Amino acid sequence: MKKNASTTIQTPIAEHCPPVALEHATLSKQAASTKGAPRGKKVARKGKDAPVAKTVAAKVSPPTRQEGQKKATKAAAKASTRKVTGTATVPREFSKKAVVLDLLRRNEGATMGEIAKATGWQSHSIRGFISGTVGKKLKLAVESAKNGAGERTYQIPVK
Repeated sequence: MKKNASTTIQTPIAEHCPPVALEHATLSKQAASTKGAPRGKKVARKGKDAPVAKTVAAKVSPPTRQEGQKKATKAAAKASTRKVTGTATVPREFSKKAVVLDLLRRNEGATMGEIAKATGWQSHSIRGFISGTVGKKLKLAVESAKNGAGERTYQIPVK
């Protein structure tokens, strides 16, 4: 074992390794981590050892008249560019939405099987579309009844 004047230690076992400075080698300290916690994520400590968070009240100056006007004009610009909610949108001509609405508007309505065959959707997707899109978004009344074969039929009544 050798000691140099520059406070480096070299062990005979690892002579091929570069020397390590004593000031950087802190073997007694271990990383504070929680068991099972993934690396890189820090977990807040609880109890006596928990650091107390210091809150500093930032001094905020009231906005000047020009800043207030800028904010008002920005808000007005955003409001004018927003989409109007609550209005029914018209579906594209041959979209699945348009196909289902055409089937539902027929006099006899449409069964789950007919809608599934036309769209390729599963039954839970069809029920969600009828409930959410047709009923809530488009605000159309949908009547549901069982036909003679016991199948569920959905129809949008004609006014």
